[in-house]
Amino acid sequence: MKKLNIYKKQTSKPFIVAEMSANHNQSLKTALQIVDKAAKSGAHAIKIQTFLPEKMTLNIKKNQFLIKDKQSLWKGKYLYDLYLKAHTPFDWHLPIFKKAKSLGLTCFSSVFDEESVDFLESLKVPAYKIASFENNHFPLIEKVAKTKKPLMISTGLANYRNLDEIIKILKKNNHNNFCFLKCTSTYPADPSDSNLLCIPEMIKRYNCPVGLSDHTIGYSTAIASIALGARIIEKHFKLNNNDRGLDSKFSLNPIKFKTYVDNINLSWLSLGKKKLEISKNEKKSKIFKRSIFISKDIKKGSKFSKENLTIIRPGYGLHPKYFFKLIGKKAKKNHTRGTPTKVNMLK
Repeated sequence: MKKLNIYKKQTSKPFIVAEMSANHNQSLKTALQIVDKAAKSGAHAIKIQTFLPEKMTLNIKKNQFLIKDKQSLWKGKYLYDLYLKAHTPFDWHLPIFKKAKSLGLTCFSSVFDEESVDFLESLKVPAYKIASFENNHFPLIEKVAKTKKPLMISTGLANYRNLDEIIKILKKNNHNNFCFLKCTSTYPADPSDSNLLCIPEMIKRYNCPVGLSDHTIGYSTAIASIALGARIIEKHFKLNNNDRGLDSKFSLNPIKFKTYVDNINLSWLSLGKKKLEISKNEKKSKIFKRSIFISKDIKKGSKFSKENLTIIRPGYGLHPKYFFKLIGKKAKKNHTRGTPTKVNMLK
């Protein structure tokens, strides 16, 4: 399996993760097709979810276990039923990993319980993700930290104090191969809730790569995050727009995902460097900047003045900064209208 390599310096090219989540719709065939399409759409990695429904919640039909939020995509569902439908069966993992490897795609997983960590270790998973709703599951985080494998941690439903607690666990276990993913845990997320200005602050505060787990609809949030330093982008992926799965509302189909990737990469390329300088490609445009030209015919011995000089495009004449130095100088020969001024005219 290809080694996950995302922990380079913050200037690295964005690392883009396609999140399968529940979009396999309980079909291994669909899951394998998602892997194939994600690779063709420009993703560097495919991420799945590994959990046992009975370790997520209790199979109890009581009010506390019912999703009652009127705005939720999953309103009216009991938690256990939701996770039973969303989970990726353990016996699918190896075929999915093998398919990803054959396509040169890194495959790793969000892990939700300690038994699932043991299972993923048996498959030699290259990295782990801790989802937002698990970032307070300290025993799980500690178990993953002990593997010393690359770790992504989503920051949804957390503040800096909560992240500081996670850092303590990682340090305790000598784990320094991690990154945070800025995340807004609503589905779909409103861009106005993204709070992307946290990204440079987290980079500074935790001295680690920072990325974005993107639940918004569209491309703008991811593009903006790149400008603020995000270098790992995670986005849900589905096969087509006819998909009516649990997570399809905030997922992209292959064509839109490819556009998403292209826009992210262009955004990163546009960052350039901090030094302000003329780029190689714009040097040829320099000739169209303004310069000093003769605007009226001038006879030898006549003086240059505001009446016979002008500052216009193109840039074949003297720099405009010499305009007032040229005023009052005598012409050493006849000059016709449209002649660019030269250095020897200043003498």
